[in-house]
Amino acid sequence: MRCCLFGGSFDPVHAGHLAIAKAAFEAVGVQRVVFLPAARSPFKAEGSTFFTSMQRLAMLRAAVEHLPWAEVSEMDLQFQPPSLSWRLAEAWQMAHPDDELFWLMGGDSWRELHLWARSDYLAQLVTFIVYRRGKEPLVPRSGVRAIFVKGSELPVSATRIRQNLLSHTPLPEGWLPRPVQSLAEKILADASAPADPQS
Repeated sequence: MRCCLFGGSFDPVHAGHLAIAKAAFEAVGVQRVVFLPAARSPFKAEGSTFFTSMQRLAMLRAAVEHLPWAEVSEMDLQFQPPSLSWRLAEAWQMAHPDDELFWLMGGDSWRELHLWARSDYLAQLVTFIVYRRGKEPLVPRSGVRAIFVKGSELPVSATRIRQNLLSHTPLPEGWLPRPVQSLAEKILADASAPADPQS
């Protein structure tokens, strides 16, 4: 099976993430895209996500529930942080030896690939699918298998989504899938509700 792994914080998952995944599915012909929420990015401080791992996992599942080509795996959440892409790809390959592996990323991550732990080893395990936004330039890497998928600019901002949710400010239309927005709003409402004095 042609399987595409898509790791990230997904804090929360939004329309931009889904658009990138759909573009990879349609343009490259992978048979499934697996969303892998990160326990903690090696480039971020501990406790840096706004939503907890379980909350991000629940929102991802709500987002892809009706997408037959997408699934969510909690594999990375079972590893000791920080999240390491090579470790995920290796573990997936061991669990699914017949899969042909792809790794989905944006152009910004592609430009920083040399900073990733064991990036040369990761490149042996996967073919990268790089989503190019607008006129974003290509950065070739010798000996690395990569497929470039050209897409539109995606103005969705996870930071602004979190800010708007906290301030109860309406989000731009389409930024969050409705099931995700409902779940995020419920999580925040539950967190701000006063404790029951009798509990």
